Amino acid sequence: MIARAVAVWLGLALLASLNGAFRESVLVPRMSETAARAISTVMLSVVILMAALAAIGWISPAPHRDAWRIGVLWVVLTLAFEFLAGHYLFRIPWRELTRDYNILQGRIWVLVLIVTAVAPAVAAAFRERTP
Repeated sequence: MIARAVAVWLGLALLASLNGAFRESVLVPRMSETAARAISTVMLSVVILMAALAAIGWISPAPHRDAWRIGVLWVVLTLAFEFLAGHYLFRIPWRELTRDYNILQGRIWVLVLIVTAVAPAVAAAFRERTP
């Protein structure tokens, strides 16, 4: 189950990278950076929910509690990639990496982390209720 959850997360990381490229190449030139980031955040949140719905059967978490564990795993992997790879691999300063967490400046990236945490449990609950 964990290996499958990590495989799905790798797909999510790829989709998140494509979302970021779309934001920078299409949205930012057409609107403010704050608006582009907000739209990109909502788009990525929807993609994560859809991916969780599509993959939850394959991941196959046994008890509902395992779905929550997968969500926590996805958030930890996301934060580790964002901060460790962002800083050490891509050489992005720590201050710039933490800017996306400043809600007072219109940065709503934290929504992606919340959706990432709950998406597997939501998908598992939806799967249980759907014949």
